[in-house]
Amino acid sequence: MWDLARTAEPGSDRQFQFLKTFSGLAHTEEHLDTVLRLLGGETELEGLDIDTDLGWELLIALAAGGRTTDAEIEEALADDRTASGEQSAAHARAALPTAADKNTAWASVFDAAGPSNLTVRATGLGFLRTADRAVLEPFVSRFFDSLLTVWETRSYAIAEEMIDGFYPSPLANEMLAEATRSWLAANADAPAALRRLITEHLAGVTRAIAAQQADQVV
Repeated sequence: MWDLARTAEPGSDRQFQFLKTFSGLAHTEEHLDTVLRLLGGETELEGLDIDTDLGWELLIALAAGGRTTDAEIEEALADDRTASGEQSAAHARAALPTAADKNTAWASVFDAAGPSNLTVRATGLGFLRTADRAVLEPFVSRFFDSLLTVWETRSYAIAEEMIDGFYPSPLANEMLAEATRSWLAANADAPAALRRLITEHLAGVTRAIAAQQADQVV
């Protein structure tokens, strides 16, 4: 993606999309060094304007890679005190990589009833972004233990964002599939709309496992 971004027509949408995709996938030290140089202006692509939105994309990539701090995210937010900036900051904070960071992101949504649906969505996007998927394993039981309470105490829009945003789908393994099946079996009388959301997530995990198995055969 980085090579494609560098060789794309300067100022083109292709250049922008390749760079945005690169930042979303960046995880090695080399990748993150490139992102840091881009954000700091040490590396430039002809015709590319790193505006506020793209700057947040790059900062989120650095957050996920453990190459920025909560204090630096607050500094970026101080320069963009808008609704979009607040959501991007929530995304970046939740993308920070440690177990403590993920706990903080979780608590900001599950232990507080105030965030808007867009902030919940942004936090979920950051929460699931991790190079070390094992950091999400402790949240499997917490997710299922919280489902009925979330459904009963939050609006439908917020509950849906929480369920879709914090279901630990990046794990994509049999442990998650079995936990999902167990919850469905134990909660046959749960609201149909809630069961539908969980059934859809189970279908996604099942497809992911099948794809992994097919890759192993190939």
